[in-house]
Amino acid sequence: MDKILEESIRKHAEWKGKIETVCRVPVDSREALMLAYTPGVAGPCLEIQAHPEKSFTLTRRWNTVPVITDGTAILGLGNIGPEAGMPVMEGKCALFKAYADVDAFPLCLHTTDTEDIIHTIKNIAGSFGGINLEDISAPRCFEIEKRLQEELDIPVFHDDQHGTAIIVAAALLNALKLVKKDIHKIKVVISGAGAAGVGICRLLTSMGVTNIILTSSHGILEDDPRFNPTQRELSKTTNPEKIHGSLADAMKGADVFIGVSVKGIVSQDMVRSMAEKPILFPCANPYPEINPNDALKAGAYIVGSGSSQYPNQINNVLVFPGLFRGALDAKATKVNDAMLLAAAEGIAACVSDDELRPEYILPYAYDKRVHQIVAAKVKEAAIRSGDIRPQ
Repeated sequence: MDKILEESIRKHAEWKGKIETVCRVPVDSREALMLAYTPGVAGPCLEIQAHPEKSFTLTRRWNTVPVITDGTAILGLGNIGPEAGMPVMEGKCALFKAYADVDAFPLCLHTTDTEDIIHTIKNIAGSFGGINLEDISAPRCFEIEKRLQEELDIPVFHDDQHGTAIIVAAALLNALKLVKKDIHKIKVVISGAGAAGVGICRLLTSMGVTNIILTSSHGILEDDPRFNPTQRELSKTTNPEKIHGSLADAMKGADVFIGVSVKGIVSQDMVRSMAEKPILFPCANPYPEINPNDALKAGAYIVGSGSSQYPNQINNVLVFPGLFRGALDAKATKVNDAMLLAAAEGIAACVSDDELRPEYILPYAYDKRVHQIVAAKVKEAAIRSGDIRPQ
């Protein structure tokens, strides 16, 4: 890992940025300037003034998305600030373009105030076709996304919450095929009740999982002051067996473990305490809740993680480019549950039943075919739901 980090620093110094602006029109003659700039540009300006909706057809707005962070929850690094989060935001913008031809721009905000962030994003939203929120710490991220969804007429997507939920759901759909377990009858334990854990819980619930236990550093969620309001509310609708205690207590007899928390908190004994053919997704980055090899030695049947060093990488890159491509192409006004589920099912379907095996439950992160399939599925779901601008 240290060698990878050192080489990445060297390459970033060499690249001096992973994205750039490219001119799409000629500006090399008097005639070209008259059309692209003054005086001709007054025409589209006045047209948009009279019909604001035409900003989606007379400018690049229809294909642009900002990747917005306040630097408070960068990868597994935590609150390292907006400038330090810039390499991650640039990376996501590069993936948007490479995999789905979406023009994305990093915006790193020097505020952690919820109202300031909402106000800022609302003020710039007229330049974009959608909003991608990234690496904003919980519980503020829930309020920010909820308010923006309600107050803007373009899709707002919190990748840490919903992107993670989608890829975990896709992995689970295929893993359950291999272990031959019914999604309605499984017991799922989620370690980490921040943005990702809450998003996973909500999506799995909508898919029919009825027995989910969430845990945080304080143990199994309960309705008491140790937990934030979102966690306390979730404690009322999860953990139907009313189990109390630690992560180890929650994992006894569980069919599935999903980790979006911190390294090293799952032991081999905890894996051994799970149900037959346990499925483990320890996704903490850069170091998982349990080393995948150790989990397999302890009896795990299927293991996926957030790392490309091991099979079954559970990586949001399979989600957000195609999801936004589909949402933008559909002229969606929001990202709804039907679109989230369509994305998960689309990713899962990229691995055929003939290809499916414990070491291959998800397509590879660089498989461009996935993004095309996700885009088509999401576009179809958006149009079917009716959450789109007039065509």
